[in-house]
Amino acid sequence: MKRAVTVFGALALGWLAIEIAFKPFLDKARAAMDKSDPARDPDDVDEDNKKLPSDADASDA
Repeated sequence: MKRAVTVFGALALGWLAIEIAFKPFLDKARAAMDKSDPARDPDDVDEDNKKLPSDADASDA
């Protein structure tokens, strides 16, 4: 059991180190994947405040 906890801790620490070391690259890659989502309609998202047009219409009423 102690060995399993040690291995899990080492894996978690390794993952954290990779996330911190490559954060700028990973952020760009995740943004690119979000932009290339075929289900995403660019007309539905306002890039300045990330609100859906339907949210703005509901608050105007």
